Amino acid sequence: MEKLKELVQPGDHALLLSLSREITSCRSKEDIQGIVTNRLSKYFRFNEITICLDNPDGETHMNYVHTLSEETKGHPDFTRGIAIKYYINDGIYNVIQQSREPAVFDMHDLMGRANRPSYVDFFYGLNVRQLIGFDIRVKDRSFGAAFVYVKEKRFFSDEQLKLAQAVCSLIAIAVSNIKAYEKIESQLEEIRHYKSKLEEENLYLQEQIKTTNNSNEIIGGSPVVQKVFQLISQVAPSNSTVLICGETGTGKELVARAIHNASLRREKLMIKVNCTTLPAHLVESELYGHEKGSFTGATERRIGKFELANNSTLFLDEIGELPPELQVKLLRALQEKEIERIGGRAVIKTNVRIIAATNRNLQQEIAAGKFRSDLFYRLNVFPIPLPPLRERKEDIPVLAYHFIQQLSHRTGKKISAVSQGALEQMIRYDWPGNVRELEHLLERSILMTTGNTIREVFIPGQEKTKAIKGDADRVKTMEENERDHIIATLKKSNGRIRGAGGAAELLNVPPTTLHSKMKKLGIRKSGY
Repeated sequence: MEKLKELVQPGDHALLLSLSREITSCRSKEDIQGIVTNRLSKYFRFNEITICLDNPDGETHMNYVHTLSEETKGHPDFTRGIAIKYYINDGIYNVIQQSREPAVFDMHDLMGRANRPSYVDFFYGLNVRQLIGFDIRVKDRSFGAAFVYVKEKRFFSDEQLKLAQAVCSLIAIAVSNIKAYEKIESQLEEIRHYKSKLEEENLYLQEQIKTTNNSNEIIGGSPVVQKVFQLISQVAPSNSTVLICGETGTGKELVARAIHNASLRREKLMIKVNCTTLPAHLVESELYGHEKGSFTGATERRIGKFELANNSTLFLDEIGELPPELQVKLLRALQEKEIERIGGRAVIKTNVRIIAATNRNLQQEIAAGKFRSDLFYRLNVFPIPLPPLRERKEDIPVLAYHFIQQLSHRTGKKISAVSQGALEQMIRYDWPGNVRELEHLLERSILMTTGNTIREVFIPGQEKTKAIKGDADRVKTMEENERDHIIATLKKSNGRIRGAGGAAELLNVPPTTLHSKMKKLGIRKSGY
């Protein structure tokens, strides 16, 4: 402050002290704007003023705050001109920064220069005849300049120039403090972002621990399973997108985990999104995240699964269920490798490996207009088809013993063996629910077993057949026939009730009616 007093007359000290208190208390760009507009214009009868700052590129500068007349702001070129980046070494800006005194320019002389910056032409056309520049500097570092435009030459006295120079020194300190504060806020925001991301990962990991099945290995030695192992080993080390196709219960998630665990991304958590478990209006938020207040119920910022899976793997289960309007956004995210949170403006770059899975025939879905062909080709880079259990029945014994070991521990039952009759019973069955159905039926059989050996597997429909086997003359009731017909239709539709090819369509009844019938007849998912 003492150095600034040396620049001004004793009578201006009180004014300088007053401005010093106001300017150094500024905490935002808007505060600076308010002082320039409301305070400085009372002490300095200038026509126009702009304060420009260096850009991070070190080569250009642009407007930071300004106080301009209505005539200037109404000019057709104003909006474009105020947003332009101008070169620092334009013969005016750099001269101001290198001068320790106010730099005074005659606009008529500037107009005679061949390579003059466009802002000279702009203000000259508004009858400005003199430009006075003040360095914006803190200590020995210059980082901006103040341009004062006046329509009369020699408008300011030497004393007024010194006072204006002192005020610009105060503004420089305030701007420097604001920039430092903004940098700290940016760093804090980044810390908050990573903290939020870490919390999301922690919550997601806890969910995965709760829900992940203990049987986390692919079991089997049949030729078709060996082919799957070969495909996994071929694609795992790469970053290629993988599409896993197979019926419900064939182990698509296990294959996805095997690929991730054998990849270079294995040190990070694989993130999973099941496209069937979320309402359509929430899938977008789940994938890309949202900003606070972006929609009703968005009470805080949320990190989406794409962002959470950065530098890792994102497993999109049942991709065929994704609504058409979200298929477009997913395609863009895959092509551009960038996303935007709902309600956000920032573009977020991502490095995510995609593994998708479906139990649908996506080419048939494309033909029906339900799935985008361009998204299919983007996903179908490396397809891995999974065989149903009925095509690998030689694996049933080893799968059965594996599940018995797992389930015995879980249920607290000491089961150590399965009879040959029970194995043959399992091998004869077609397993429409595949390996998942096998696991669930073995769990039921373990709970029903009284000894340490499973002698019978309680396969749906076989108990009923066994009960009426001795009565050859007995005629099935209409209810029994209806039940058997519905189960057979459900098996034919691979368990699907709704939609094209679903059981309701095949039976020509509304899905709600079919649900009611199934409930009345006691038809459960494990039965088909």
